[in-house]
Amino acid sequence: MAIEQELKNTNPLHKEFQNLLDEDFKDRKLKENEIIKATVTEITKNFIVCDCRAKMEAMIPIEEFKNDDELSKLKVGSTIDVYLDRIESARGEIIISRDKARKMKAWKKMERVFETQEELVATLQGKCKGGFIAYVEGLPCFMPSSQIDVRPLKKIDHLMNTPIKVIATRIDKNRGNVCVSRRAVLEKSKNAEITEALKNIKEGDVVNDAIVKACTDWGIFLDINGVDALLHVSDLSHGRVKKPSDLVTIGQKLKVKITKIDPKTNRVSASIKALTEDPYSNIEKKYKVGEIYEGVVTKIMDYGCFVRIEESIEGLVHNSELDWTNRNVKPSKILSVSQKIKFRIVNIDKDSKRISLSYKATQENPWEKIKDQIGKQVKIKINNVTDKAVFGELIESGLMGMCHYKELNYSEDINELKKYKKNDVISVKIIEIKDDKIRFSKRALEKDPFDFFVDNNKKIGDIITTRIHEVLKTGVKVEVDKDKKVIVNIKKADLAKDSANARPEVFSPGNALDAKITELDLKVRKVKLSVKAAQIDEEKSLIAKFGEGATKSGATLKGIFEKAIGSKKKKKKEEK
Repeated sequence: MAIEQELKNTNPLHKEFQNLLDEDFKDRKLKENEIIKATVTEITKNFIVCDCRAKMEAMIPIEEFKNDDELSKLKVGSTIDVYLDRIESARGEIIISRDKARKMKAWKKMERVFETQEELVATLQGKCKGGFIAYVEGLPCFMPSSQIDVRPLKKIDHLMNTPIKVIATRIDKNRGNVCVSRRAVLEKSKNAEITEALKNIKEGDVVNDAIVKACTDWGIFLDINGVDALLHVSDLSHGRVKKPSDLVTIGQKLKVKITKIDPKTNRVSASIKALTEDPYSNIEKKYKVGEIYEGVVTKIMDYGCFVRIEESIEGLVHNSELDWTNRNVKPSKILSVSQKIKFRIVNIDKDSKRISLSYKATQENPWEKIKDQIGKQVKIKINNVTDKAVFGELIESGLMGMCHYKELNYSEDINELKKYKKNDVISVKIIEIKDDKIRFSKRALEKDPFDFFVDNNKKIGDIITTRIHEVLKTGVKVEVDKDKKVIVNIKKADLAKDSANARPEVFSPGNALDAKITELDLKVRKVKLSVKAAQIDEEKSLIAKFGEGATKSGATLKGIFEKAIGSKKKKKKEEK
């Protein structure tokens, strides 16, 4: 081998031949990763042998020709496009590929048609997650299930392994992903047909033979000379329509007017009510606000009920206009469908075609009757007891009102609510009527315990004798009057002048306490008492009475108090 190689290196003819060969290949300018022309020189069982005008022939596996009909047309001498992968491998062979050539050509074409949205021919050859695999000139592409047709298909067997037209909708060369759509082709074709059909109709045309294709709760789909049109429920009649299916059947021919054509979306809108006169055009001449008319209840909703005034004209009676006594009453408790009623027109909005009605306005207003009853005693029936108030209705009128727990009695004790139950009848006084709301008071029927201060001519600065009602950690509660109707809190700091004696625990219920009135406001029923202030006043009084000249004689405060106490005892003995 070494000898043979040496001969090659030393033989001048061999060197000259090699140089000529190298020069020839140099002129051919073969480049890797590009598509080149190759000539078929031999077809074997497993390979297609090709001449690429390189140093040696190259072979392509025959499997790369089995995905289409190219193999049957292939013969020696045929010229094909191949992808030059390697000019020289480790074994000195040239590596080419027919598949890669197809894919590269397909990618270039795909990039071009993606911009122009040209149609491509694809073949569905399998399913995958979320869709199908479609081959476009050997390039595998993804077709989502939603893009197979304009409507969902249960079976697609008739489309498998069959050439179909598609449009590229997304392309990502870096990831090697292409998405295609058959639906886009179908819609494009359909739109073209619609565009052509739209040339024969225009806005304002009246069509006598529009065919009903389908019905929904919100409208009817029509076929107008091959063009789909929508007849919205609001365009069926000037009045309110419950269900379009109640008026038409599938296949029925209708007379409609074309009201709108959108050239961008090819959507057509039609109307039946446009063929008839708008009854609201002269509504204000026929009906007057404030007048009473008669109509029939057509529909009851949670927020009110609709009343037919005449054909194609309806008005709404809101919940608040149903009953004087209950603003949130359920309409079904007052009225029923098909019931003939009288109503008063509250408002007419011609532009929005809305008429507001009032049912209660045709009846006597009980609020007018009780305007002059403030301060009068009435009877109410309890409807509800909450955690803060009693709610009841006036026996005579049925109007609702509220009695707060502080208005049940002068103690203002929230536990008073436990004494009252639903359906109880009690006497109260009306204390306020404002914004259709009534406030009751039960305690207003009783004598105010605070009248004690007026009846006994008590005022701020007076000292009164009280009795301990309850001992608290923060002070004591004392009874001001013998009937125990006026209970006042005395804070701990006001129990004694001396802080050592200002302890609630040294007091007991029933003990008598002299306290000074430090605050008294009868309007808000507020009073403050202080034992400390009473003691200070008493001390000042004793000093003034028995301490005259105490500084000169050297008398002490203790001596003054003993003298005062002795004087009191002597006075009591004399009285005996």
